[in-house]
Amino acid sequence: MRPLTVVQLLPALESGGVERSTLEIADALVRAGHRAVVVSAGGRLVPALEAMGARHVALDIGRKSPLSLRHVPALRRLFATERADIVHARSRVPAWLARFALRGGDARFVTTVHGLNSPSRYSAVMASGERVVCVSETVRAHVLRHYPWVDPARLRVIPRGIDPAAFPRAPLPDPAARAEAAALHPRLGGDGPLLLLPGRGTRLKGHADAIGLLARLRGQGSDARLWMPGALDPARARYREELEASARALGVAEALAITAPTAAMARAYAASDLVLQLSRKAEAFGRTVLEAVACGRPVAGWDHGGVGEQLAQWWPEGAVVPFDMGALAANVAGQLARGAAPAVTMPDTLRAMQEATLSLYAELAGQH
Repeated sequence: MRPLTVVQLLPALESGGVERSTLEIADALVRAGHRAVVVSAGGRLVPALEAMGARHVALDIGRKSPLSLRHVPALRRLFATERADIVHARSRVPAWLARFALRGGDARFVTTVHGLNSPSRYSAVMASGERVVCVSETVRAHVLRHYPWVDPARLRVIPRGIDPAAFPRAPLPDPAARAEAAALHPRLGGDGPLLLLPGRGTRLKGHADAIGLLARLRGQGSDARLWMPGALDPARARYREELEASARALGVAEALAITAPTAAMARAYAASDLVLQLSRKAEAFGRTVLEAVACGRPVAGWDHGGVGEQLAQWWPEGAVVPFDMGALAANVAGQLARGAAPAVTMPDTLRAMQEATLSLYAELAGQH
């Protein structure tokens, strides 16, 4: 296959799963001898992208405004001058702009459905690619249920992945990692189990459920502690205050650490005895389940959406009927009492995702 030029489009390159996947595919393209171009409004991940050998083009293509249509001529010129073989849109506004810019052009159009967006004519553009990448079977079912006009043959399930080398297996328990966590956040000290709930500061991540669980466990005599990295967000100060007030009312404030995101997530997993995944809204994938299992940590989570799908594959013991707090407490207490670590050797699911995506590009380019 001749070298391809692939242009990926997304709103910005700040942080998040969509952004991470964009960089992972750009890296795979460059390493395979192809050209990778990314169009976005920019952000803190641009230097990392360019260090891979990819090109970044700054255009504010994520703004939900009719003014965004002014970027269509620039995109059309870009696709022509770069001689794009594949245009891959990862978000709704960029996908609409790409569709307009591709009229009369030769590039093939790919979209990825990264989330379970509410069905609408606006969201339907993500199901309009010549190939539609679904990041899980949950997403594929969502697309087919809400957009019955989509030919199932155009859908490709390519799960997101992780590099197991970035999440090495740790002993359970890991006293050294726990001591590191307690040194940073003294409330995490003690001899009781440490629960970990990674996730940004939004109600959708289930922080209130985790605090309720902590209160139940401590009410049963456990010296359990809870760490919520990512829940501390300066832009959501009121939400943090709400969580702290709930913890005080339940009498668990001194056993709770609400912190900013940590770049050392593998060490955070190692410090914990059990990882929680309590999203109140069904997620498209559930990457933290893979990360935790790769590190040798048991997981407990609501059995719905992509999280339920990942639990069924990697750690069925952790699946809990959604929002049943009694069942969650019983499940977590039972897992902690057994002290069993997943015996799974996590495959390189990141490489599998990269190879499957490049194969899809080659498939489309071969039809050109």
